[in-house]
Amino acid sequence: MTRLAFFDLDNTLVDRRAALSDALTALCRSRGLSLEADQWLRAELADRATDEDFARLRDTFGLDAPAADLWQEYVDLMAATVTCRADVLEGLARLRATGWTIGIVTNGASDIQRAKLAATGLADLVDGVAVSGDLEIRKPDLRLFELAASRCGVSLADGGWMVGDNAAGDIGGGHQAGLRTIWLRGRPWPDGLLHAHHVVDDVTDAIIILLNETPE
Repeated sequence: MTRLAFFDLDNTLVDRRAALSDALTALCRSRGLSLEADQWLRAELADRATDEDFARLRDTFGLDAPAADLWQEYVDLMAATVTCRADVLEGLARLRATGWTIGIVTNGASDIQRAKLAATGLADLVDGVAVSGDLEIRKPDLRLFELAASRCGVSLADGGWMVGDNAAGDIGGGHQAGLRTIWLRGRPWPDGLLHAHHVVDDVTDAIIILLNETPE
């Protein structure tokens, strides 16, 4: 098996929930949005966000600002507030130093996901990135994993690992791609889904498992 590890981004490598809360607080303050609009945004963007959400925000609450401007401000605020812990960055650097190829396979709009990667320093620690917005498909679609492998310069046929918090998207998708899997527990596990090879509480635990796979 090749030393290939794919990682999910949101709530795996970075804390999207905290960044989302801080970004929306700042956006609502900047735009003078009502408490109702604030609550609407938090509900609508809880799992994912696209530029279309901000077109609906504008229409729902009769805002004057162009939807594109609202979206860009949100993207900029997310990039400014998102964080990746130092121990996670250090763990990824250790993986690369021991010969691992690292890819990101993430659902989301391309511009915002890449803004997060650049802002946190993750972009410098990975060999390839596949975002669902690149192809307008989402995990667990096999094509997204194939795109990630291509951008990392490897083949899924050689095997590898997928690490993430979403059971269906990350673990189910990883299984379909022929990868071994590590699940970050937290969300409910769907009935009938093949179990992950490992279950951990934190992505650093997953990195330790991978490092232990590294031949001496």
